[in-house]
Amino acid sequence: MKELIGSPGTVSGLTLRVTQCAFAAASIALMVSASGFSTYTAFCYLIASMGLQLLWSFGLACLDVYALRRKRDLQNPVLVSLFVVGDWVTAMLSLAAACSSAGIIVLYARDLEFCKAQSHIPCRQFEISIILAFITWLLIAMSSHVMLWILASF
Repeated sequence: MKELIGSPGTVSGLTLRVTQCAFAAASIALMVSASGFSTYTAFCYLIASMGLQLLWSFGLACLDVYALRRKRDLQNPVLVSLFVVGDWVTAMLSLAAACSSAGIIVLYARDLEFCKAQSHIPCRQFEISIILAFITWLLIAMSSHVMLWILASF
């Protein structure tokens, strides 16, 4: 079987999972450090979604480390099916959270110009956190695409 970039149990797969963890953690950290984020449901949903993404990616990164250290093959149909389902679920949740949060910030910053009138609201911090969430989603979309191709090759 041809090894794809980002396959489970490979260095590229580990790198992809660690990068997903890093961007999800950065998104959470920026959002939590912004004052008043908890008054917006979409931002709380973003934190919950990125938290789930962080846990999922960290778990798979640990599995990749185990496979690399023990030289084990993680590409069997049962494991890959689990990876596909988990990746697709977390990808959909991450995309929904990032889009809903982006909708809120576009409404406040661009349409209502609420951020200019209310200077104490850290809109720039919200925007950066949402951008990091979209990057996390892009990385998990790449991972789920690779997993789907691996599953199709069985």
